[in-house]
Amino acid sequence: MYWRDEGYLLSKNNFNENSIIIEAFTLKHGKYTGIVYGGSSRKQKRNFQIGNKILIHWKSKGENKTGYFNVELVNPVGPLYFDDKKRSVALLAATSILKILLPERQINEKIYNNFETMINELKLEYWIKQYIHWELSLIKELGYEVNLDNIDNSKISSSKSIDINAKEFKIPKIFFKKDFFIMNNYEINEALNFNKNIIMENFIIPNKLKFPLFRNILQNYYI
Repeated sequence: MYWRDEGYLLSKNNFNENSIIIEAFTLKHGKYTGIVYGGSSRKQKRNFQIGNKILIHWKSKGENKTGYFNVELVNPVGPLYFDDKKRSVALLAATSILKILLPERQINEKIYNNFETMINELKLEYWIKQYIHWELSLIKELGYEVNLDNIDNSKISSSKSIDINAKEFKIPKIFFKKDFFIMNNYEINEALNFNKNIIMENFIIPNKLKFPLFRNILQNYYI
């Protein structure tokens, strides 16, 4: 078995003295795990910063067998934000969310393209707005849509709150502002917390998962 695809690095772990196991979110094959021989070497180490865009060559004896990756660096995204704590943490938060929520080997090009757009927009001044909307788009693609365009629909009450699992959550005012670019820390925190509650109630709690640490750190920057 062999395929070649582009993707983003979601996680890496040591496998043995010279090799690592990585998870990557690919365009045509979904989230995939594989072993990289020599991945911990000084020569290859720079390729494996979380969030980097990579070209993957996957080989395996069978489709359901553990595969082996040969990796080429396409775009070193992670190092771009080493000196920017908020953007760096946002990148780690996003990759952590994808790592725990995406089904293994399930293709979703829309999620991939939305993620890539958000990554490219991290360089913008109002990147946190793009990040907040990216989380909402991911939630929608994973099966739970929050319709913020019509607050009178069956899911959202006139008091601008939403019921999830018999719990009521207030929809942040920021989602109804005409100028979404003007945001203070309180409004950003409120929006991030709203997204967190949706993720918790619909994905984390039912599946007994652990909410990503870096996502909590990102929200704490806006307290």
